[in-house]
Amino acid sequence: MALEKYNKKRKFRETSEPEGKISKKSGNRFVIQKHNASHLHYDFRLELDGVLKSWAVPKNLSKTKNQKRLAVQTEDHPVDYIDFQGEIPEGNYGAGTVEIYDKGKFELIDRSDKKIIFNLKGDKFRGEYVLINFRDKNWLIFMR
Repeated sequence: MALEKYNKKRKFRETSEPEGKISKKSGNRFVIQKHNASHLHYDFRLELDGVLKSWAVPKNLSKTKNQKRLAVQTEDHPVDYIDFQGEIPEGNYGAGTVEIYDKGKFELIDRSDKKIIFNLKGDKFRGEYVLINFRDKNWLIFMR
């Protein structure tokens, strides 16, 4: 997904979210943002291809091996979003409170269109995780 979708959904005069620009350098960071919007969920983001590949995880990632959680892929976010936290004002896409729940580095182990395997090195989440696409934007995420 391109950052055009991200930019179209936001009113940058009203929100402090960063404007979408593709990063020229590639990193290996991740962030989990606790997002209390219309419903509480956790946004899991991996820095890949100059953007943050993003999934909404309703129950957060699990620390129990092989416990699968739904992860719904959302639009790519700009790399600058990795540090975003604060209030998205009412009337804006994703209105509600965003706070950084965990962040750190990850090591990419394997990647294809349908599967991403990576090792998280965060403060709260550490270990090898797998994202598997099973239908359109629906993925499963679990620790293995």
